[in-house]
Parts: sequence; structure tokens; C-alpha cells
Amino acid sequence: MRISFAGGGTEIEPYLSERGGVVLSTTIDHYVQGCLKPEDTDGMHLESLDRETMLGYGRREIPPQEIRRELVLAAMKRLAIQASGFSLLLWSDAPPGSGLGSSSSLVVTILGLFRQWRGLLLPNRNLAELAYEIERCELSLPGGKQDQYAAAFGGFNRIEFTREGTFVIPLHLGAAIMNELHSNLLLCFTGRTHPEGKIMGQQMAGYCRRDRTTYEALDALKEIVRAMERALREGRLTSFGELLHEAWVNKRKLAPGITNDRIERFYHIARRKGALGGKILGAGGGGHLLVFCPFERRSRIAAALEEAGGRIVPFHFVEHGLETWRVV
Repeated sequence: MRISFAGGGTEIEPYLSERGGVVLSTTIDHYVQGCLKPEDTDGMHLESLDRETMLGYGRREIPPQEIRRELVLAAMKRLAIQASGFSLLLWSDAPPGSGLGSSSSLVVTILGLFRQWRGLLLPNRNLAELAYEIERCELSLPGGKQDQYAAAFGGFNRIEFTREGTFVIPLHLGAAIMNELHSNLLLCFTGRTHPEGKIMGQQMAGYCRRDRTTYEALDALKEIVRAMERALREGRLTSFGELLHEAWVNKRKLAPGITNDRIERFYHIARRKGALGGKILGAGGGGHLLVFCPFERRSRIAAALEEAGGRIVPFHFVEHGLETWRVV
């Protein structure tokens, strides 16, 4: 799964085709995992193993099994895989609506399992694009284009989105900068997942009616991505934290449901305790809040957020994306 620092929303149509998008993100050690087992019987058996995980996030049920089945069937259709017998077991460390890109990671996982099973010549770039087409075009699931590429490629990247194609540019930051950045970040689950589709629909409505505020905010987010990258390359992490706050100010302008009283309370507490910046991850409305704070204030901010009802979630950056292997 991934943490997106800025640029989310610029990779959604029609803005992408009109002005181009850019996102700054990194993958973390939270995963969607799967196991595909060929079977002698005909047909497909799909099983979700993450019920306890979902309950830990306040979800009464596992992610709808029918949606997962539709994703599997769509992937089989696009890869021309016949319904020969197999069982597919899926596990997610976080549910849809958590803001970590879990839904797209699930599709990338399914495609990766089929690629490994059938020995398909499907490069990660094509796999990510196929995952996007399955989610957004075939099944009309709302969202953008960044999560599929983050899950497939992995690492700390600037991802550029144009009409000509999508380009993943690794940042190759030094260990000292990466370690210091990690030491200044807190990931806090707000206690609620976001309402899938509703917020993205509000944002897309802003595009369609050519809302000036929406377009100005998206233009500003692209500039913030560039400034963030410069700050990281130069080791100016205080500036990076302040830019994270600017990104949040502009993201809130994209749709009314992105923030709410609960999120604002968490963010106000973090800022009052010394955080330089932060933002809600994903579409907004719930999920995980990312906070940037000086290392010496990290523990007091974490304690204040947990006292307010949040849950601090440990994480580390990872360089790898999709990985599959065969067990004999």
C-alpha cells in the first residue's frame, strides 16, 4: 500500500487529459496478499481471510465478496484466462476506505497472481494500466490512477500522468534523508473509513462544472509536488512539513466531504502540539491522517491523538512493489 504526500486528484479525468497530473508517494509495509492454488475441480473458489483485520478497523463485515469476485472475473476476462479450477485466497492489512490505496493494491495482487500462474509476459507498467482499466473503466469504481502504479512499482516516486502515458520517476533519496523523514512522520487511523465513491463523485462534479476553485487547487497541488521534491532532495525537511500543510489546505478545497469535524479536531490537536503539517490520505472523509512533526515532539503528538480517539499505526517505507513467487 502507499502514502501519497501531494498531488492526489490531479490524476483523475478530465483534469489529467486537460492539464496533466503529478503525485509524490511512497510505498509502506502494509500489504494486500494473495495465494492462488490450482485445483482439479472446475470453477473458482474465492475466500477472504481478513475478517479480523476489518473488524479492527470498525468494519462489521469483510469487504463485499461480490466486488472481489467481479474484480477476479474482470481480470480473467482481460487476460483471456479460462475458468479452469483454482482457489484464490486474499488478505488485506487495511480495508477499502482507509486511504492507503488498498482497493487498487487488491487488483494489482490479483493480476500478479494470474501473471505468475500462467507465465504471462505482462510488464508492471502494462499491469498497472490494466488494473486501472478494470477498476475505473470496466467496473466504474471511482478513483484515480496513482494507486495502481504505486502498488506495481513500489518505492519513493514522482509519478507523472499525461495523455501520452504514465511515467514513474524514482527519487533515489539518501538513507539519511529517508530515515529522518520517517522519524518525523506519524500515521494515525481516525477511527472511521471514508465513504467510498461519494467524495470522489463530489470532486469529479467540480471538474465537470469547471469549478474555478477546484482547478486552482489542483494546479496548486502540482506546484507543491515539485516544491516537495526539491525540499527532499536538498534535505530541507522542515520545508517539506510546511508544504504538507499547504497540500492539505488545497486538498480541502476539492470537495466538501474531504474533511469533517472529526478530522479537523485531530488535525487541530496535532498542530497545537507542534506538528508542522499533515493531511488525510486517500479520498478523505476518514481513514488515515498523516502528520509531520519534529522528532522531539513526536511522542507527545502521538499521545494526544490517541487520547482523542485515534490509533497510531506503525509503518516503514519499502522499496519493492508487486512481488510474486511460485511454491512447489
